Amino acid sequence: MVFSSIEFIFYFLPIVLVLYYLAPKVAKNIVLLLASLFFYAWGAPDFFPIFIVSMICNFLITGKMHKTTETRARKGWLASSLILNIGLLAYFKYMNFFVDNVNAVLAFTHHATLQFARVALPIGISFFTFQSISYTVDVYRKVSEPLKRWYDYMLYISLFPQLIAGPIIRYNTIAEQLVNRTIPVEGRVAGFRRFAIGLGKKVLIANTLAVLADEVFAMDYLTMSSGSAWMGILAYTFQIYFDFSGYSDMAIGIGQMLGFRFSENFNAPYISQSISEFWRRWHITLGGFMKEYLYIPLGGNRISKGRTYLNLWIVFLISGLWHGASWTFVLWGVFHGTFLILDRLFMVDFLRKIGKFPSIMLTFLIVVLGWVLFRADTVGEAFSFYRALFAFRTGASATISSQCILFFGLAIAFSFLPALKIGDRWMEACFDNNPSQKRTIVLFIVTILLFFLSVGALATNDFNPFIYFRF
Repeated sequence: MVFSSIEFIFYFLPIVLVLYYLAPKVAKNIVLLLASLFFYAWGAPDFFPIFIVSMICNFLITGKMHKTTETRARKGWLASSLILNIGLLAYFKYMNFFVDNVNAVLAFTHHATLQFARVALPIGISFFTFQSISYTVDVYRKVSEPLKRWYDYMLYISLFPQLIAGPIIRYNTIAEQLVNRTIPVEGRVAGFRRFAIGLGKKVLIANTLAVLADEVFAMDYLTMSSGSAWMGILAYTFQIYFDFSGYSDMAIGIGQMLGFRFSENFNAPYISQSISEFWRRWHITLGGFMKEYLYIPLGGNRISKGRTYLNLWIVFLISGLWHGASWTFVLWGVFHGTFLILDRLFMVDFLRKIGKFPSIMLTFLIVVLGWVLFRADTVGEAFSFYRALFAFRTGASATISSQCILFFGLAIAFSFLPALKIGDRWMEACFDNNPSQKRTIVLFIVTILLFFLSVGALATNDFNPFIYFRF
């Protein structure tokens, strides 16, 4: 059940909100937990028992660890929790990838290949696994106290607004909210507005551009025109941004309606003036998690330059694998890790010298080229697509509708306007939680219009993909 569906918007969410608002304070977490478990069971019924058992085990292990004062025992409990969480992620997400590569080596050496049943990927496993790790590590570091009630912990892991696709909520940022929060009327209104903005980004822009992206990437890369290749990868570039940031906006908005303050996940990433800045603006919660729980424990930048660069590569190699079990994702992680190292060596100084807008365009081009690896199914297909981009040839062309042109223009405008002062002020006005009375009226009209346009698009079109469901 995705947020951008009629079932969620007109059935699940309204029912949950009514029950939640009517419930006494002591029962609100129970109501939310039951709703969240139903939400997950609806999408992944086969994995649901394992999901429950993993949460119970992690809660008990972390509780034992907290009560233990002996350092060696604490490390043992920490290791047990990490093995549990990373083991589940490794098995369900990477077992197929591992066996496929082993079979490729066996076939190359003329040996019999392994026979195995394909492992299904549970939805949201990449996100809730990281949150489980965050809880255990934060308690181990004594950054936050463990939750006393099991259902509060299960709510943290399974909270439906961010369960499937984030934002990744680190435990220390939400620990207090899980046991003590308020739900002001202003927050509910601001939350609905944020939800409507995210819904519009997802349904009106991302879904429309997805049609063109899918058409181009389904073409023969050897015969397609270079113009079509560029249109396809640009369509995907804006599709993935408005798809994922739209979903994050909807999650943050639902959280506000429930009294939670989730971390921001995007901040106009395509106006970045370097790849380093891009990763401070794109999927912010993933970057924060990787920095806090991987990069800093590896030594961060407190060690030699060589080790620092190696740590950056390791972090982005793992980040690529986290996104998907494929060599294309590994190369995508290496691609960005390499440019982060180049930033530290000389690129930031070079980009600063050429000026703001040339830096934005050059950084954007690098990001676009990286998305080819993210979108292609195989490494071979990715390099074939690169050849189509830079062959500068005529050939088979994709069909671009007038509707696609309209939303392409809107995607470009909304992506790059924040680089201008007027665009930055406009963005602040849209996401202002305490607007003036005059601005409130304008925002209310825009919100209602955007909401009904999005719902109308959903009602008349069954095409509603969501990229990050496979991660």
